[in-house]
Amino acid sequence: MALIYTLKSTVRTFPRTLFRGIGQVMFQDSMWTGILFTIGIFWGAYEEGIGIVAWGLLLGAIVSTLTGYILQLPDTKGGQGLWGFNGCLVGCAFPTFLGNTVWMWLGLILCAAMTTWVRSGLDNIWEKWKMSTFTFPFVLCTWFFLLAARLFNGMPPIHMGTPELPLGAQEALDMHFLGLVQYWLKGIAQVFLINSWVTGIFFLAALAVSSLRATMWAAVSSAIALLIVILWRGPGADIANGLYGFSAVLTGIALGATYCNYSWKSAIWTIIGIISTVFIQAAMNAFFAPMGLPTLTGPFCLATWLFLLPAYSFFQPKQN
Repeated sequence: MALIYTLKSTVRTFPRTLFRGIGQVMFQDSMWTGILFTIGIFWGAYEEGIGIVAWGLLLGAIVSTLTGYILQLPDTKGGQGLWGFNGCLVGCAFPTFLGNTVWMWLGLILCAAMTTWVRSGLDNIWEKWKMSTFTFPFVLCTWFFLLAARLFNGMPPIHMGTPELPLGAQEALDMHFLGLVQYWLKGIAQVFLINSWVTGIFFLAALAVSSLRATMWAAVSSAIALLIVILWRGPGADIANGLYGFSAVLTGIALGATYCNYSWKSAIWTIIGIISTVFIQAAMNAFFAPMGLPTLTGPFCLATWLFLLPAYSFFQPKQN
């Protein structure tokens, strides 16, 4: 079998493919969107005092993208950045939840590489239903490693939640306009596990470079999620940190700007999907809390599959 990629072609295409992969986390096939995402992540990570999250992002994206080249996977997906987006999320998650040890970084490399071939395998199943795996390879592989960390002292789960039943505590919220704006922007930034409203602004600007429709739905989705979780009196700390916004943002971009026909019926269907994601998020939070395990972007994956699988004629989702 002839090689699809040579060393020369890999070096030439790698930077573009790498940053496209980061952009693809929010369905944007744009190197410039990926670069702006990266700048926003570095800003937010260092603002929080956890700069290793930003470096983890780059390492995860590099490893998962290189894995695609090494495995000689088809360029139709690699050139669009579809090898790297799961890996870059792995790179954000490991330093966020695990202790900064050499074994954590080795685990990050292994897990990021796994997402590329796990995605290829899951695609063979999901494509029978004309569906995308979205970020599920990241979710599945990261869950394995985070659960293993409970037993492996080499990558201590010092930043993971304590295994316990959720209580739904009601911490006080800043209900002034500026406070709500910060919560709204953090809901967008948390797609990459960054708790910074400034990063949220970077992400909106990055989306606008590629798609104004995606920008609009990201903004609307975070606002709807914030409204719903406040009305239903969700946990105050989670609301303040944007933790009910990020999956809703991804659902909104997927249903409203990526897999739809842009009709008014599609817009209504997308809004229902966003609202449903908030409740799926809460349900999954309650389910995984006794294990001390984060839901990651699992609620987005589940909600979007549930809304795409019916394939209603009024929605007519586009395929990859």
